[in-house]
Amino acid sequence: MEEKKIVLTKPYFSLDGDSCGDHKAPNLIQRVLSLFKNVRPGSDLTKMQLPAHFNATKSFLQYFGESIYCVGSDMLGKCNSGESPLERFIAVVAWSISTMRPMIFGFAPYNSILGETHHVSRGSLNVLLEQISHHPPVTALYATDEKDNLEVLCCLHPTPKFYGTSVEVVMHGKRKLKLLNHGETYTLSSPKIWVKFLPVPAIEWIGTCGIRCPETGLEAELTYGGKSFLGLRGNARSIKGKIFDSSSLKPLYEIGGHWDRTITLKDLDSGETRVIYNAKEVLCGLKTPIVKDPKGVLPSEAAVVWGEVSQGILSGEWGKATEAKKTVEERQRELLRERKSRGETWIPKHFIVSYNKEDGWDCSPKEKIVPPASIVVPF
Repeated sequence: MEEKKIVLTKPYFSLDGDSCGDHKAPNLIQRVLSLFKNVRPGSDLTKMQLPAHFNATKSFLQYFGESIYCVGSDMLGKCNSGESPLERFIAVVAWSISTMRPMIFGFAPYNSILGETHHVSRGSLNVLLEQISHHPPVTALYATDEKDNLEVLCCLHPTPKFYGTSVEVVMHGKRKLKLLNHGETYTLSSPKIWVKFLPVPAIEWIGTCGIRCPETGLEAELTYGGKSFLGLRGNARSIKGKIFDSSSLKPLYEIGGHWDRTITLKDLDSGETRVIYNAKEVLCGLKTPIVKDPKGVLPSEAAVVWGEVSQGILSGEWGKATEAKKTVEERQRELLRERKSRGETWIPKHFIVSYNKEDGWDCSPKEKIVPPASIVVPF
């Protein structure tokens, strides 16, 4: 039996102008624009296949999972340790901001294939992702921490569209964080991703999103700003927002700053201001996951599925990377044809999935606890 090729790479993003990644491609802006020369504005890009030159060395499952388990400061643990509902809510707001990572222009993760999984542990936090739909792309994430007694459940359905000089990605789906010790459930929505080509290439989070906890009645509204969005001058990578009581609509705190630098919180009663999020503390010095037990890594693991492709990219063997990518994608199509010929419907292994036009995609885990993984993130 051929040995599994497991390729894991460091977190892939840009902070304060310093890129964290494993490769660069020449003449990037010209190459990016060439991809869209035959694409009409308003087109849905979910079925668009990128050449290997434009891929980061990880799949969307890995990129999404890193926002939960790759941190320099335990933002998630702080959500559980707050002594009051208000302190816990503020910690959830800061954690939510920490999951909006600064991305590198011109590189996108692999489009995860149907049934692809990603299973990683960091301390007592165990994270499991599965691609539960390919067209349209839908990703499920479930994470549990028995020590802190918390759960994270997400069902994410990104829809990218091309608008001539930019691509906008709407992040459909909700994220839920449960603090079981406190009987609190937090529902979080996501801003959009804005990929701007001209005049200056950039990737930003834009738009308004919300965080709410029905048990405490607390809510937050956050607006992510982008520079020159829709012709308006804005503040790049900025956040403005508020925390308020949903029953009285009374604002309690103002939130402001930049999600790639620091975020401050102002108490509207006392006037006191404090920093609740520092991007450098959370995102710098992150460790690459390691394989603790190769035998425990499933063939569906993202680092295995895309191992040959990533190895080709890392070594600069673009022909090898391209062929490996074609092999993965053709195998996906072949399995689809086989299922159709047998009249079979694919069923996710780890999640129960539902869909309706009004609420969109939703999922629930088949198992209550995520077990420890064979891939771990060192402290």
